[in-house]
Amino acid sequence: MENKNCQKCKNDFIVELDDFSFYEKMKVPVPNICPDCRFKMRAMWRNEMSLYSGRKCGLCNKSILSIYNLKSPFTTYCYDCFYSEKWDPKDYATPYNKTRPFFDQMKEFLIKVPKINLGISTGDGQNINSEYVNMAGGCKNCYLVFNTSPAEELLYSRGIKNGIFSSDIYFGVKFENCYDCVSIQESANVFWGQNVTGCVDSFFILNSSGLINCFGCVNLRNKSNCWFNEQLTSEEYKKRLNEVRGSYLKIQEARKKFQEFCLQHPHRENNNLKAIDCVGDYLTECKNVVNSFEVAKSEDCRYLFSSKMIKDSLGTIGFGTKSEKLLEVVATGYCSNVIGSYWAENSSNIMYSFDLRNCNNCIGCDALKNGKYAIFNKEYTKEEYEELKSHIIKELTDLGIHGLMMPVDIAPFAYNESIAQDNFPLTKEEALAQGFRWEDNIQMTRGKETIQPEDIEDNINEVKDSIINEILKCTKCERNYKIIEQELLFYKKMNIPIPRQCFYCRHQDRIKRRGPYKFWDRKCDHCGKDIKTNYSPERPEIIYCEKCYQQEVV
Repeated sequence: MENKNCQKCKNDFIVELDDFSFYEKMKVPVPNICPDCRFKMRAMWRNEMSLYSGRKCGLCNKSILSIYNLKSPFTTYCYDCFYSEKWDPKDYATPYNKTRPFFDQMKEFLIKVPKINLGISTGDGQNINSEYVNMAGGCKNCYLVFNTSPAEELLYSRGIKNGIFSSDIYFGVKFENCYDCVSIQESANVFWGQNVTGCVDSFFILNSSGLINCFGCVNLRNKSNCWFNEQLTSEEYKKRLNEVRGSYLKIQEARKKFQEFCLQHPHRENNNLKAIDCVGDYLTECKNVVNSFEVAKSEDCRYLFSSKMIKDSLGTIGFGTKSEKLLEVVATGYCSNVIGSYWAENSSNIMYSFDLRNCNNCIGCDALKNGKYAIFNKEYTKEEYEELKSHIIKELTDLGIHGLMMPVDIAPFAYNESIAQDNFPLTKEEALAQGFRWEDNIQMTRGKETIQPEDIEDNINEVKDSIINEILKCTKCERNYKIIEQELLFYKKMNIPIPRQCFYCRHQDRIKRRGPYKFWDRKCDHCGKDIKTNYSPERPEIIYCEKCYQQEVV
């Protein structure tokens, strides 16, 4: 174990023994940048939710939605053209110049090679009638859905696997008819829930499983007809529920009461399930996974975020499936031995590349398919490649950046366009001071509303269909938003009031409920045992270690 001082934020951090052995295995030096700053560097390469209209495909000239700002220098192709035979990434092959800095050349090369407009995966099938999705596949009739595959009739959600006819979900598996939930599994008709498993027909529930017809309940197991943990008869429960459902004002009152009620009950130190020797949160079926978040079925890894089925890796964001020896990568899966790259699939021995498929032994390549011994998409003999590779590694090692993600100054996105802002929010001034770009013109409108929030009918049953023709104003950020027809049908069927906040503010609320991607040392509020949790010591929640929580709640 070694204490180091981060070259970026100047905070101290610790390099563990397992980290040293992994860096040695990957043949890279130990970094002088802390894990939080390294996460920001990776996250700058992943824009999930900042979408832009107004671009045209560079080949077919069709109007397209894109993750690239209109000011971005990149040429973008629609999905069909990008994966067609109309162009060949090898036509952009550029000789590597040993006399110039590698990443200066990489920046120019990235701008030269066309980019796909959105991140679309086909592993779970094609997207059908789902134009407004990104980092998603197998979606049918979905709208503003991200990092998801597959899903059907899903709206305004992120991190979903097999979600059906639901809206406003963050991180869920196998659910239907649900609304505004964080971490939900195998449930139906759950509204405003968090950390929910196997529940049905319930509202405002937290850390619960096996509930039926419950409202405002915390830490319950296998109960029915409970109201703020109080047992009711079926008739009394239905009577109270009917007094609340459909009304925006009464739902807001219930939300406030529920938030206060939650503070009276203990929370588990984490939300891990079947996790052995792990440190992090939302880890499922993992072993020796440390300082990680939203990870499933992984082993011997550190600093993973929203990844699954990875072994022996450090520093990933997204994807990961059936991969090993990944280091500081984004959206990479079915790969081995990949360093500092974005969106590689079915590839091995890759460094500092962008969007590769079925490649081996490549450095600085972009959009390449079936490439080998290539630098900037130009193929070399094995001997030539190895000699140039050694030169690049020496240059980057001398600069102290070998083994890190590609530099943020060549990243295609600004800080506030990327998932960095979700997980480590900064002001514009803070972002610029830390060396990140900031985008002042994220596509949105303000001041165009045709109806004021206070003029929207309180009860969904009183809302006219004509509201889909109105422009609404978010009560939090004043951003304009609309209610689409599919959305209104969902609200009416589920008896849910019209939301008064835009999707982006609702998403931020779910991020807040989820908790930060950061871990603190604190003590169990029951037995005093040392624990590591993403509840900071200053927060008001009662936090129990696993043993105390199980003894009191389960």
